[in-house]
Amino acid sequence: MMPRANAEQLIADYYRAFNAGDMDTFLGLLTDDVQHDINQGERETGREAFGAFMDRMNRNYREQLVDIQIMSSADGSRAAAEFVVLGEYLVTDEGLPEARGQRYRLPAGAFFELRDNKVARISNYYNLNDWIAQVGA
Repeated sequence: MMPRANAEQLIADYYRAFNAGDMDTFLGLLTDDVQHDINQGERETGREAFGAFMDRMNRNYREQLVDIQIMSSADGSRAAAEFVVLGEYLVTDEGLPEARGQRYRLPAGAFFELRDNKVARISNYYNLNDWIAQVGA
């Protein structure tokens, strides 16, 4: 448990590192056993798995998150964020439409479980059909 302000600062730092492309800081904010629920996909466990996921994402997409709104529970053990993803599809991702540098704007959200002043679980959500419509056109 942590104060609500600390929880919200942790999530703000997480997204600040993401937007800066600072993967060392970004991954350093995760517990060793972090659980990552991939949108419409499997759950991966561990910082190493999350790092491999981010390597793929950073190769295939260029993204910035804007209009970030952070909320947290009173005891600081949970948090959520709503934001808009501004992205560019750089390299074709397996099973998805062909990449041709398409740009997209996608509302998204995430839920967090926090432990020991780090992110212990993150579950991301966005409308995959909306993204496919934007990049597949």
